[in-house]
Amino acid sequence: MLGNVLRIESLLGCGNDFMKILIAGLGSIGRRHMRNLRALGEKDIVLYRTHHATLSENELSGLPVETDLRRALDRKPDAVIIANPTALHLDVAIPAAEMGCTILLEKPISHSLERVNALEDAIKTSNCRVLVGYQFRFHPTLQKAAELLKAGTIGRVLSVRAHWGEYLPNWHPWEDFRQGYAARSDLGGGVILTLSHILDYIRWLCGDVDALWAFTGALNLGLPVEDTAEIGMHFANGAIGSAHMNYNQQPPAHHWEIIGSQGSMQWDNSDGILHVYSFEKRSWETISPPDRFERNGMFVDEIRHFLRVASREEKPLCTFQDGKHALELALAARDSGNNNRLIQFN
Repeated sequence: MLGNVLRIESLLGCGNDFMKILIAGLGSIGRRHMRNLRALGEKDIVLYRTHHATLSENELSGLPVETDLRRALDRKPDAVIIANPTALHLDVAIPAAEMGCTILLEKPISHSLERVNALEDAIKTSNCRVLVGYQFRFHPTLQKAAELLKAGTIGRVLSVRAHWGEYLPNWHPWEDFRQGYAARSDLGGGVILTLSHILDYIRWLCGDVDALWAFTGALNLGLPVEDTAEIGMHFANGAIGSAHMNYNQQPPAHHWEIIGSQGSMQWDNSDGILHVYSFEKRSWETISPPDRFERNGMFVDEIRHFLRVASREEKPLCTFQDGKHALELALAARDSGNNNRLIQFN
């Protein structure tokens, strides 16, 4: 009985020592989650890996490692973080969901819709919770933008334009960029899937998309996946938008603008500042992130939220359905670019 009481206290947030967390995939994002878990005081961490990561082994020392998924899940983790390459996500997510584990599923949830329904069925059967790893949902000024849009601060959303350009060879200087997941079709790479954050937060901020078109191409880096995409969107609420993504831009740029019937908003990832213009006030308001905000703060808040989701204190801010919608948009954009056609959603 005492053991059950301690277990319940742990799950209610009275102490996390009894929460066992499995991390699948030890590339850069898996290790970031591992470091942030440790910084938050989590100690019972198990690693599932295939030893394909190109990073140093030093920071992994002292943690138990499994190379067989079944043996890893036999350790009965309460929570599973899935951070392996995109094309391998569902290999871990489906059995973890069948066991009822709380899951942090990195974005995008997969590289195709194949077996996504099997994961959805497992989630419904076990009643497990899934948080999808679109970390920009935890950016403080994007959260403020969502709050202001919901309140009608700039009126009805009329249009949105988002842009994200990066230079892929600079991402992981410790490895050949051509061998990383972002550049390989077999691992679920390509700029649309890799930078699908845009597709998630545009939908979060502006509403569901009911049609899209796209132009895509491998224009510069000699990759077997697209390095550039221009996507046009029509929203169910009547708004019109576009998203540009590329692997070729130096210096990188990531920003968006939303135009409403009573004002407009602008946001730039370089400083995290949200600018809000009111037609009524005829002036701009500047909303800055908290002092000392840094990029890792989004991931820390995401992991902190994930622990609360696992303890049933909070519901996922980015649900499995949100992740599925983002994947559907990404795959539709690829389809449109490959086949030169408008994609409409029912």
